[in-house]
Amino acid sequence: MAEVHRDPYSGDRTVVHKSRGGRTLAIVLILILAVVGILFATGFWKADVKGGDMPEVSVQGGDLPKVDVDSKEVVVGSKKETIDVPTVGVKDNGEE
Repeated sequence: MAEVHRDPYSGDRTVVHKSRGGRTLAIVLILILAVVGILFATGFWKADVKGGDMPEVSVQGGDLPKVDVDSKEVVVGSKKETIDVPTVGVKDNGEE
């Protein structure tokens, strides 16, 4: 990016070349490092690597796991209730 400045007294032109590529690269690197840090912190990525062989996996379809869940009972209902509501008043400060 270039900016042209003109001296108001002599009329001379000065061309200033500005490059913001380093700033953009620094921002991108900081964002990448932040994302990598978040992935390691939350456990999505782990750096504990031992060995290079893929595990053997056997898959059998059609069977759901047996789960025993004890949950709380939710009771929904309504009832009539009388509530005393306080009376709110405004006092005059002597202004009219």
